[in-house]
Amino acid sequence: QVQLVESGGGLVQAGGSLRLSCVASGSIFSINAMGWYRQAPGKQRELVAAIGISGGTNYAGSVKGRFIISRSNAKNTVYLQMNSLKPEDTAVYYCNRAPRDLGSWGQGTQVTVSS
Repeated sequence: QVQLVESGGGLVQAGGSLRLSCVASGSIFSINAMGWYRQAPGKQRELVAAIGISGGTNYAGSVKGRFIISRSNAKNTVYLQMNSLKPEDTAVYYCNRAPRDLGSWGQGTQVTVSS
């Protein structure tokens, strides 16, 4: 059974920072690239950052230079450090396998950036 538990979201002013965490089932974490996705109201879910098993990373253009994805294979945890946040970053953030998700999602964590 896939388990994905996201945390760390909250309300922050524009220009601020947040760090998200996601604990994933060991059975999926150790053999997959992982990613952070987000879904804003009325929009489709999008992949914003991904990290391979060995640590290689990719970012969507909208977050490149502001967000940093990392992982701890020992803790089955993937992180997303979000800096210089903008109101348009407001969304529910999810972690999952990347770039093809597992079809099952955690509850996500809400990030709200005020202007």
